[in-house]
Amino acid sequence: VELQKSNVLLLGPTGVGKTFLAQTLARTLDVPFAIADATTITEAGYVGDDVENVLLRLIQAANYDVEAAERGIIYIDEIDKIAKKKNTNQRDVSGEAVQQGMLKLLEGSDIEVPVGANSKNAMVPLETVNTRNILFICGGAFDGIEKKIAQRLNTHVVGYNGGGSNGRIDRENLLQYIAPQDLKSFGLIPEIIGRLPILTYLQPLDKAALRRILVEPKNSIIKQYIKLFEMDGVKLSFDEDMLDYVVEKAVEFKLGARGLRSIVETIMMDAMYETPSSTKKKLHITRSYAEKKLEKAKLLAV
Repeated sequence: VELQKSNVLLLGPTGVGKTFLAQTLARTLDVPFAIADATTITEAGYVGDDVENVLLRLIQAANYDVEAAERGIIYIDEIDKIAKKKNTNQRDVSGEAVQQGMLKLLEGSDIEVPVGANSKNAMVPLETVNTRNILFICGGAFDGIEKKIAQRLNTHVVGYNGGGSNGRIDRENLLQYIAPQDLKSFGLIPEIIGRLPILTYLQPLDKAALRRILVEPKNSIIKQYIKLFEMDGVKLSFDEDMLDYVVEKAVEFKLGARGLRSIVETIMMDAMYETPSSTKKKLHITRSYAEKKLEKAKLLAV
């Protein structure tokens, strides 16, 4: 019995930690690991990366040891951006054509990679890489796929049977009901869906998770700001209420963990300019101060 790999497709809204999950995996496992971005790949012969360049990054991560690279892991980010374009008369060089180019790569075959160049036509030696044991993890936000899932589940039924079998469906998180046919209607070709047999999703971050992200990690945003002010000789502290307010706003904006930074950035912007030149040695941020600063930013935006 030969054991074969099962490639993975991760879905999840922005800021839930898809890429971070892959980076943590890379640090934990002792195998070559590369992160590639699907948005830069175009059909062969066009300006942009060829599909083979994904493997080139893995070979570079393995210090050009092809044998080691053949047991590595590749994380392809933003896979939803190469979905088929709907109703276009132009050539789709970064959509369906890229998906077709990736078929052999994902399945496992001998791929010729130009080591040291961006194109096969650059007169450089080609290395043959067998991708049979390379695990591909693909991730994407698939923004708008909830509508496709809702159509399939018929959640917008109105009438006498409106509350029937649909009463158990969690409308707030439709991503958990994802199925291959939803990906097909989104714009992925059936061949590529078949080569990504493990289809899973990441839950949106709730208030408790966001609160922990804000304070607990070694490089959390709050700790970074305390360090920044420390450089100017100012002791910075935050109200617990203020941190709760930041989390509430992050949930409201639906930007996930990334939203935390932009909110704290907006609140702290004025203080970062004013405090170093003043004689203050302590700065305490309260909820009312945070509310005032965010309100001011909204008014400026309007």
